[in-house]
Amino acid sequence: MKTLNIGLIGTGYMGKCHALAWNAVASVFGDMPRPQLAMLAETSQELAEKKARELGFERATGDWRAIISNPEIDVVSITTPNAFHPEMAIAALQAGKHVWCEKPMATKLADAERMLMTARASGKVAALGYNYIQNPVMRLIRRILDEGQIGAVNHVRLEMDEDFMANPDDLFYWKSEASSGHGALDDFGVHPLSLLWGLLGAVRRVCGHMARPYVDRPTPSSGRRAVETYDIATVLMELENGASGLLALNRSAWGRKGRIFMQIFGSKGTIVFDQERMNEVQLYTADGARETQGFRTILTGPQHPPYDRFIPAPGHGLGFNDLKVIECRELMRRIAGEQAHLITFEDGIQIERTVDAMARSVYEGRWVEV
Repeated sequence: MKTLNIGLIGTGYMGKCHALAWNAVASVFGDMPRPQLAMLAETSQELAEKKARELGFERATGDWRAIISNPEIDVVSITTPNAFHPEMAIAALQAGKHVWCEKPMATKLADAERMLMTARASGKVAALGYNYIQNPVMRLIRRILDEGQIGAVNHVRLEMDEDFMANPDDLFYWKSEASSGHGALDDFGVHPLSLLWGLLGAVRRVCGHMARPYVDRPTPSSGRRAVETYDIATVLMELENGASGLLALNRSAWGRKGRIFMQIFGSKGTIVFDQERMNEVQLYTADGARETQGFRTILTGPQHPPYDRFIPAPGHGLGFNDLKVIECRELMRRIAGEQAHLITFEDGIQIERTVDAMARSVYEGRWVEV
């Protein structure tokens, strides 16, 4: 595997996650050349230079296009607000670079389709930042399903709740602008959909509802601005395998910090997972004596790869940034031509089409085929 030269656009929440992953991946996995952190881009030269020093990048620029035009850059990490993803990803792919773009692909399905077409034409790897699928728990759940331990799946419920937009007195910012997308549905609802896609496959049809808990928010100038997105969404689903489903999203849910709650019901048992307890899974199987049946907790440890690459002791737990390191490793494997556990633009477009169908079902007031 050749040494990869990395360009990073954006150094906010997810930008730092990408930088930590690029810095850690060789040390954690120990079977590849250490990536070269070549160039970082921010909104100003001053901020870019500051972040480059903090995150270990060799050069800094206040113009993201400098990364695109740099012939030495092999991979571009795109961690900017959602609306900027299409232009940046398409430019990087057209320049012959691999792309690691944060979710969602775009705020409009047409833009996501253009991103996919460009990726296909480029022949480069184009991956999306769905790191929750990298949790060793998810690989364990997939094995439980494949082995038929809970029988045929007939219903799934997915909830995602956070409270970063719960306070009605918080200032208006870009996540309440229509240009950022629909709101909770595509801002973070794509995360539970990525788990659904990886574990149970595609969605056939949907019927949704979206709501605004607050009609406006204060602005720095002491005025108020109307909220243009929806912080709450609820969707009925029918999966391709015939199972029914429910997706419930709320980014104004006081007390919830990083909750993805998943229940998978089958003919022989049930699987329960809560992202706020991300190192464990609950399994119920309807076998043995009825008086001793019950949920049992499975705690991840070194026996659930790649947990063992981070720590040799069970019960200590992995975290969000560790999942990003695993995702980075899978991206590097795909670039090297190996099989990898990754959501590419080819997979991600299915999530985008599902979100688009959900939004159309809300606006049209009917069930919509995906």
